[in-house]
Amino acid sequence: MAALLRMQPLALAGLTLLILFVSVAILAPFVARQDPAAIDLTHRLAAPSATHWFGTDELGRDLYARVVYGARISMLVATSVVGLALVLGLALGGLAGYCGGWIDTALNVILMNTFLALPGLLLAIALVAFLGPGLWNLVLALSITGWVGYARLVRAQVLAVREREYVEASRALGAGGLRIFLRHILPNIVQPVLVQAAVGMAGTILAEATLSFLGLGVPAPASSWGAMLNDARFHLLDAPYMAVFPGLAIALCVLAFNFVGDALRDQLDPRTRALTAPGRAG
Repeated sequence: MAALLRMQPLALAGLTLLILFVSVAILAPFVARQDPAAIDLTHRLAAPSATHWFGTDELGRDLYARVVYGARISMLVATSVVGLALVLGLALGGLAGYCGGWIDTALNVILMNTFLALPGLLLAIALVAFLGPGLWNLVLALSITGWVGYARLVRAQVLAVREREYVEASRALGAGGLRIFLRHILPNIVQPVLVQAAVGMAGTILAEATLSFLGLGVPAPASSWGAMLNDARFHLLDAPYMAVFPGLAIALCVLAFNFVGDALRDQLDPRTRALTAPGRAG
């Protein structure tokens, strides 16, 4: 991995940004400097300064503190959604791929294709509108709409691995289906799943920002990058910095996860690793 980072500056930049965002999210109370929900109408729409590094919004709240706490919400939502969607995808995709037959037909042809036929973001909007705005309702809605991609990937990988010699040998020795999947199949399909998870984190952050922009994310006074962009659209001419800083945070965070996902793909794919090896250069 260290050699890959030296060969790919974008991977190093993505990892650095990712560490920065995670550190900011964890240490938000110490990094923010001010209360992100504190209202100060005497300093509303103040330009960036030494007191307010990113300026203030229409209620006088410090935008730097809100961006910092927004990182905590985005990271929490992304981690929770990808983790839950990954568990569902591994369970259902693994079951469909390993068992085959009518189970594969029910899970893949009927259930997965039904979810794929529905626009994911619109389905998430409908679910959040039905459940009501809230952090965990948002996580649940995005997980329900995001598990299918992992399930289809896991199913395809399991279909390619389940007939390998070591799986047949383990089955001949009397190992159960769950043991075979956990001990022999899962370790051999985890590489593309990790890449998909890294890219899925970027997509989840964009989806959370979109729902928050529409007022379906974490309720006020909690700070969210998408909600900050929604507040900024009324002040694009007189206070454009209200949109610049949360928008820049979203862009950098998404780029970080995409760069890390590309680096993982290059590191875990033997064909790509062989092509990018120093001896093959030129």
